[in-house]
Amino acid sequence: MDAAIIRDETRADEHAIDDVTVAAFEALPVSSHTEQFIVRALRAAKALTVSLVAELDGCVVGHVAFSPVTLSDGTTRWYGLGPVSVLPHYQRRGIGQALIREGLSRLQALQARGCCLVGHPGYYRRFGFGNVPGLVYEGVPPEVFFALSFDGRVPRGTVTFHEAFQADGPARR
Repeated sequence: MDAAIIRDETRADEHAIDDVTVAAFEALPVSSHTEQFIVRALRAAKALTVSLVAELDGCVVGHVAFSPVTLSDGTTRWYGLGPVSVLPHYQRRGIGQALIREGLSRLQALQARGCCLVGHPGYYRRFGFGNVPGLVYEGVPPEVFFALSFDGRVPRGTVTFHEAFQADGPARR
């Protein structure tokens, strides 16, 4: 990995996080290109439980967000991972992995019980995520929905991500 510094986001990083997020998803055909609006809405709702940036030479080149999810079986202290963004020029250098690993470590330090996400099957298994029978995110194929239990117990039912994941444009004032 490049010698990136992984740190908490600050208020001064907000515009850079927007730029990184837009660039990271720009050429991704499965994206609805709303990820920057989701991050903004999570921030506005104070729902960014963990929000980290990767910094290289004083510039933000990556970002990852973790926010609470709701589980229909009543299980608490589960979180959603995403979006995770790395500037295209810096992708495939381990920066995204470093952001995710540090974020998962911080969730565990907060006594989180687990984490889930929607993502690419070939990427997220390396972190211990797997497809979990009995745990679903409605409207998403099960092969791209992943969960990772930190305490060995996997909830059953439906996952609902924070309402900020419905953001599809700049927040209205």
